[in-house]
Amino acid sequence: MSAVLTPERERPPQTRRPWYRRRWFIITAVVLLLAAAAGGGIWWFLKDDAPSAVNIESATQSLDASTTSAAASPTTAAAADTATTAAATTPAAVAGTWTVDTSVGEFSFDDSTGTFVGFRVQEELSTIGSTTAVGRTPTVSGETTFDGTTLTAATIEADMSAISTNESRRDDRVQDALETGKFPTATFVLTQAIDLGDAVNSGTATTVDATGDLTIHGVTTPVTLPLEAQLVGDTIVVVGSLDIALSTYGVEAPSAPIVVSVSDQAQIELQLFFAQA
Repeated sequence: MSAVLTPERERPPQTRRPWYRRRWFIITAVVLLLAAAAGGGIWWFLKDDAPSAVNIESATQSLDASTTSAAASPTTAAAADTATTAAATTPAAVAGTWTVDTSVGEFSFDDSTGTFVGFRVQEELSTIGSTTAVGRTPTVSGETTFDGTTLTAATIEADMSAISTNESRRDDRVQDALETGKFPTATFVLTQAIDLGDAVNSGTATTVDATGDLTIHGVTTPVTLPLEAQLVGDTIVVVGSLDIALSTYGVEAPSAPIVVSVSDQAQIELQLFFAQA
């Protein structure tokens, strides 16, 4: 009888503990979500998953894979391989005008097998230490002109507002830092002719230094851009990279609690495919 008349306040509190547990779980989850949201606003990468740097071997392999895929039909794979091999061993002459070809390969952050221009920069994060931040844009246009084996003119233009990273929430920060609303494009214009020599018509990879004017964030400076070029069938493949100082072009990396430091030294990189006009 006494058990029935026991006051409510004298009952054991065990029945209320799950409610408290749920409340603290919700609070903790909200805090973590807010922290994640804050981290998502950082310009640079939060993990070290940068793609490999550009190189002529990978670029030409991408071209071969793209050619084989395009050649695949109800015929046979062997016929496609034969066509690809024949194209690679019988290159055309480079004389004439060539335009950037964006139809070759595919673009993704992890494995860009087509045309792109981008940047690489080192950063230090409080969570994981040193990482390499990378951004790339596939929206590239331009043309080159050869007089015989001499490159007499070249203009490349990249749409910086189309730069993407491995995390879409960070892409807006890139646009903010580069002020792409005011300066949407980066350009390189050749200012000195380059004689590539007879080897360029043989399909052999050739290393050259291209002297020209580089414009980023509305600032133009003279640079010498190391390039590797190779004629593969009816396509010219070009890769290159150049170290620059972001401060030279008035670009400042945004600050955030998780970012210990971002190097002022960055690397511009490009992978281009040209088709004869």
